[in-house]
Amino acid sequence: MIHELTRIHIQPGKQKEFEAAVAKGVDEVIRHSTGFIAYKLNQSLQNPELYQLHISWETYDNHMIDFRESPAFPKWRAYVSEYFVDAPSTEHYVTVLGA
Repeated sequence: MIHELTRIHIQPGKQKEFEAAVAKGVDEVIRHSTGFIAYKLNQSLQNPELYQLHISWETYDNHMIDFRESPAFPKWRAYVSEYFVDAPSTEHYVTVLGA
C-alpha cells in the first residue's frame, strides 16, 4: 500500500464548500478507481485554509497510471480546483513503522 499525501491551500472562507467538494469528488470519482483503498482530509489548526488530503492506494501505479492518466483525473479536479490558491503538492509514502 502507498500513501498519497497532497498539500492543498484553498481560498479563505471556502472551507465548508471545499470539504463538500472533496467528499463528493471522492464518492463519485476516486472511490471507483482501480486500487483505491481509503482517504482522509485533514485541516490545519494553525492555518484553516491549509489541508492535507491522504489517499491510500494498493500500488503507486494505481495512482500515477490507472488514475492520473485516466479520464477520472480531470473529472476529480473539476470538483476541487476552483478552491485552490496555488497548485497542490503531492508526495508518495510507504509505511515503515507504526503502532
